[in-house]
Amino acid sequence: MVITLLLLPSLLPAAGGVVMEGEQCTMHIDFYSTRFTAYQPNSQGSQEFCDELPDTGLTLFALDYLHPSLKLVPVDFRIIRNTTDQGRFALWEDVAKLGDLQALTVFYKGPAIEGDASLQVEYEFAEPGAYIGIVTAGHPSSDQVYRSVFPFEVGKPRYQAALLALAIGGLLLLYGWRRQVGIRQTQGTSS
Repeated sequence: MVITLLLLPSLLPAAGGVVMEGEQCTMHIDFYSTRFTAYQPNSQGSQEFCDELPDTGLTLFALDYLHPSLKLVPVDFRIIRNTTDQGRFALWEDVAKLGDLQALTVFYKGPAIEGDASLQVEYEFAEPGAYIGIVTAGHPSSDQVYRSVFPFEVGKPRYQAALLALAIGGLLLLYGWRRQVGIRQTQGTSS
């Protein structure tokens, strides 16, 4: 049971604007949606990632627009350090409480109308850690602005969580076994 609880966060869909839908990650920006993919070509080749990037280094983010009007509105892309106390469950409300995002920003691509059916961004992560991506998109016929917030981890290989769960499970089994042996020994001397 403890192992299941430890692995539960990695089994849940990413919080914020990116969720697993079938075999792919989908980002929701209010009523807009995109297919979201991150790649680390220098270390992971063409393997696709959603909310956990195993390495630092060059990372490519691709947002393939599923909603046609996204290519007609300004879209920006920001990456900040995650200093909220919400971890991978941070929402826009948590980010807004941080105040001036410029001090936390590690990458920013200003609003632009790409005219393509996708937005592609490259960033070289120098340090592992917790980050939040923020995508902002305008409305095609009003001044309304929509946001998607997607927390993610960089430089935290997936196998680390599994190894930690196995180690804790092993310790619990060892503790239970030693406790049982101790109970039997105590019962054997009191008879």
